[in-house]
Amino acid sequence: MKRIEIAVGIIINSEQAIFVTQRLKGSHLAGYWEFPGGKVESGEDARQALKRELYEEVGIEMIHSIPLKTLEYDYPDRQLTLHFFIVDGWEGQPEGREGQVSRWIDVSKLNVAEFPEANQPVIVELKQRYRIE
Repeated sequence: MKRIEIAVGIIINSEQAIFVTQRLKGSHLAGYWEFPGGKVESGEDARQALKRELYEEVGIEMIHSIPLKTLEYDYPDRQLTLHFFIVDGWEGQPEGREGQVSRWIDVSKLNVAEFPEANQPVIVELKQRYRIE
């Protein structure tokens, strides 16, 4: 089974809210919330793929991103390498451009049960990183 490279953007604003979208009915892991992104295409690196995917999927022009974590996760039907980036600079207003529901959610309210298993270690890390004491 070929490993699929995925670039994932954690779009975070100055109030520490993160933009998430809900996976469409009929898609892999439909109904779960996710951080926007998509497959790395031939000839792209993860950052280039993320810039393209964020424009296509949520309508923003990524200006600044920081690599957060790369991890591998194997589902029964596919093997993924996920490249997570913190996106803290962009132009435009993110919205679900492919018919998906979207929302802003405070980092503290991210619920691992609402996201695909592969995202769970990243959610734990985000909560630690952006903890407000």
